[in-house]
Amino acid sequence: MVALACLIISVATAEQIKTTNTTSSYHLPLPDGVSGAESLAFYGKDGIYTGVSDGRVLKWRGRAAGWSTFAYNSNFRKLPLCSDSSVSSQEKESKCGRSLGVEFYRKTGELYIADAYFGLMKVGPNGGEAEVLAKEADGVPFHFVNGLAVDQATGDVYFTDSSLNFTRRFNLGITITNDTSGRLLKYEAQTKHVTVLEADLPYPNGVALSRDSKHLVVALTWPCQVFRYWLKGPMAGKYELFAELPGYPDNVRPDNQGGFWVALNRERLQQAPVKKHLVGVRLNSDGKEVEELTAVWDVTLSEVATFNGKLWLGSVDLDYIGVLAI
Repeated sequence: MVALACLIISVATAEQIKTTNTTSSYHLPLPDGVSGAESLAFYGKDGIYTGVSDGRVLKWRGRAAGWSTFAYNSNFRKLPLCSDSSVSSQEKESKCGRSLGVEFYRKTGELYIADAYFGLMKVGPNGGEAEVLAKEADGVPFHFVNGLAVDQATGDVYFTDSSLNFTRRFNLGITITNDTSGRLLKYEAQTKHVTVLEADLPYPNGVALSRDSKHLVVALTWPCQVFRYWLKGPMAGKYELFAELPGYPDNVRPDNQGGFWVALNRERLQQAPVKKHLVGVRLNSDGKEVEELTAVWDVTLSEVATFNGKLWLGSVDLDYIGVLAI
């Protein structure tokens, strides 16, 4: 999700950073009546999945078949409100849900879903109604479940609860009040227990696992930062700054080179006019910015993911997915 203001901090010089313009990307339209492909998941050779504004997860079945419903929560087929396109998604999302982070556990084909309102959920490889796995941690209910990452070795899930005080619909309040009630969490697949890894965080959003599974990276939206949480080795349990960012981050995904793509909703608030609109940055394994994505001014991104030799661009604000050859 997004924020409105943070301090200006210098980044690596332009000469050191590759710039990729996304204006040539192909647009994969979402079905009529829905928008907001906030996060993307991939399974099999060509399987493309995304959560949308009415609480469902959709599957792309190719040009001929288009999109179909893959997963939904318990209220979707019970409440006519959820499929009523005359009601705005923001008005109905507290009852109909809002699927944000999505990722498969490839060994089983199970899809994990971070639903902002229903909690951490899971659906089997054939889709259908998703099961709620967790709605609280340490006796404190989730309020805004957001990003997630699945450990492909263990099936454990790392995810964020962005605030204990604000829901997704009112997420701007997190920034306006400098709210620091967010949490980084772990769902253990074997015990089905949720552990709080870090608490009192300022708008924790996207999360990703390093290629060697030794640490996580967590995007903090209003501070415009990425932090690292060590899972293994002598640093296990340590939480430290990984990168300062030139904009407000949303989701984080591995770049298949040992680093990470971080989607940016907008640039930092600056005094001087902005000459280019940043929508994403790629960080190497040391947290150094090595590539940036630019777009036209009305485009915002919530996720940048790599699949089948392409960059897939998700946005919580748009009615399509961008696809860019790399």
